[in-house]
Amino acid sequence: MKREQRFFLIWRYVTFFLLIAFVITCSFFLFFHSMELDKELIRRNAPLTFLNILLLSLFCCGVEGLLRRFTVDKPIQRIHEATRRMADGDLTARIDTSDLPSYNVDFIGIAEDFNLMAKELSSTETLRTDFVSNVSHELKTPLAVMRNYAALLKQPGLSEAERREYAAGIDGAVARMSTLITNILKLNKLENQQITTQPETYDLSEQVTQCLLGFEELWEKKSLEIDADIDEGVKVHADPEMLTLVWNNLISNAIKFTEPGGTVGVSVKTEGEWAVVKVTDTGCGMSAETLRHVFDKFYQGDTSHATEGNGLGLALVKRVVYLMGGELSVESAVGEGSTFAVKVRRCGHGE
Repeated sequence: MKREQRFFLIWRYVTFFLLIAFVITCSFFLFFHSMELDKELIRRNAPLTFLNILLLSLFCCGVEGLLRRFTVDKPIQRIHEATRRMADGDLTARIDTSDLPSYNVDFIGIAEDFNLMAKELSSTETLRTDFVSNVSHELKTPLAVMRNYAALLKQPGLSEAERREYAAGIDGAVARMSTLITNILKLNKLENQQITTQPETYDLSEQVTQCLLGFEELWEKKSLEIDADIDEGVKVHADPEMLTLVWNNLISNAIKFTEPGGTVGVSVKTEGEWAVVKVTDTGCGMSAETLRHVFDKFYQGDTSHATEGNGLGLALVKRVVYLMGGELSVESAVGEGSTFAVKVRRCGHGE
């Protein structure tokens, strides 16, 4: 037994002894202070009374020790073991609360909070591992493309057209890698709030219109029908640069996932204190499983378009909308297309 533990046991016993001695002394004083007691009787019974106090103190100390063992020491031991496992890197560590006394709500609360923390840390570690794996995969793909095209360029006797084709392939792979790294850095800054928002009052309707017109070449190339329903003069107080990122991502996704001849809809409306921007497409839609992960980093439900993105766009959208104090939702069904809705507070409402 450690020195500190022995000292604690001795101190606990002395505390019980002094307390019981004080109580018995006060009791004797209250009941016998007006009576004359035989001194010989007091002398004979004093050692017996002292022994009774010693035994009673020992009994109370033992009972308190047993109660403490099951109501305090046992939960603390479990918490200590779980925290030690967590410190050693075991993120599966949990505290079993099934056989803890129901009245011990404080320790049960601590255990439940620990288990929740462990669960969140485990999820974070899984996300980190997936993130590293996905980044590695996304970087390998353009590197492999560049390596293959570089090997082709080394071949003798290539025509000028072939050299241009291979060089264009390398250029496209470099552009994809550059976009990936830019988005990773941008998302990291957004998540760590290293980017300071610079809100200003501006015309949201005009901004969304300009973003939509920026994709004119792409929608004409796919012969898409554009259904624009944009109210004029809808003003918001937000960071225009960040929201431009939101509209560009949503519109580009709608165009990317809509088959040639389909329809992409963009609307800007007001609903009470909110300015609501909706981007709708008649593309392939998403399953319930895809909807649960659609805003996760690197998640791409439709792998047929994987070469056209890196799965970070919607994660960026979600983070920006959160920083703007807005709301983001999505409705979709397989084969029926998708609708993304973004709500941003209008001017004069909750600024």
